[in-house]
Amino acid sequence: MSGPNGDPDISIDEGIIDDDEFNGEEYGAINTMLDQINSCLDDMEDRNDALNGKLHQLLESNRQARLEFRAKLVSPDTEENSPPTDVGPDEDGEPNAGPD
Repeated sequence: MSGPNGDPDISIDEGIIDDDEFNGEEYGAINTMLDQINSCLDDMEDRNDALNGKLHQLLESNRQARLEFRAKLVSPDTEENSPPTDVGPDEDGEPNAGPD
């Protein structure tokens, strides 16, 4: 009979797994290795969280830049249709006060 992943059903009675083979020193070494793996996984999770935060900042910055770019593209169209607000000199060289 196989387990849920298709692995063979292994029991202690078959003599494959023997608890007497491990002593306290080996369990300590295994615990140390598991602690190191856990520490590495925690470090990876922290880095992943930091990268995720930076990605959100980059996406927000990109969204703001796109909005500003669209606003600049739209604003020349509205300026062309609006009356001139130039206060520079007119044909006579006199200061232009704008539209009358």
